[in-house]
Amino acid sequence: MNTADNQNDFTLRTQNISAWYGEAQILKNISLGVRKHEITAIIGPSGCGKSTLIRCFNRMNDFIPGFRVTGKILFGNRDIYGASVDPVEIRMNIGMVFQKQNPFPKSIFENVTYGPRILGVRNKVELETIAERSLKHAALWGEVKDKLRANALTLSGGQQQRLCIARALAMEPEVLLLDEPCSALDPIATAKIEELMQRLKESYTLLIVTHNMQQAARVSDYTAYLYMGSLVEYGLTTKIFTTPDRKETEEYITGRLG
Repeated sequence: MNTADNQNDFTLRTQNISAWYGEAQILKNISLGVRKHEITAIIGPSGCGKSTLIRCFNRMNDFIPGFRVTGKILFGNRDIYGASVDPVEIRMNIGMVFQKQNPFPKSIFENVTYGPRILGVRNKVELETIAERSLKHAALWGEVKDKLRANALTLSGGQQQRLCIARALAMEPEVLLLDEPCSALDPIATAKIEELMQRLKESYTLLIVTHNMQQAARVSDYTAYLYMGSLVEYGLTTKIFTTPDRKETEEYITGRLG
């Protein structure tokens, strides 16, 4: 982060985050700020720590035996790894969509309203309102509004991924994490997800991991380049892809590294 930046410009900030799986160190002293209502992309070669980093932001790594983390991740002014912080609350406010679409083997309606129902929402009208709002935000309502009781697994891959986005949005998060959300999709479905991300940033802060540098260049406002667990460079996407400060970044962007 630039010292001239106001901390209120950021939804999330990391301070010297390091992470290990057992004895293997995956992340090394990473500090960056994720700006509000912007799309931040994390790029880098396979095994550089991209997915580990994004999963740190909503404590998904907590489920992995032997995982440990040092440093701070500030959500607002709270360290999400603080002793008094409830990880479930963090995951409600920082939603996540995974690489492979993973709808539940239930109806479209049940998928979208799963989280609210777990939290005790039982009123039918309220659940219907949540479902419609979330599906509209995920640009899926027009395609499924007449078949909400159909099994979600009957949807196409791209529709399933947008359904998973709708399911995350039903919890009304501030942040949406997307871990390679288009890697299993065809070009047409990928274009729809990318268009959707541009609309979503009006209401949410987005952080995306992508192995596709062209995608990062197309959709993101800021880009972080990771290599071997370290943050090599972070800044405006236009600058990272045209006039990076570091030679290593230029070599990766141009395909000479990684």
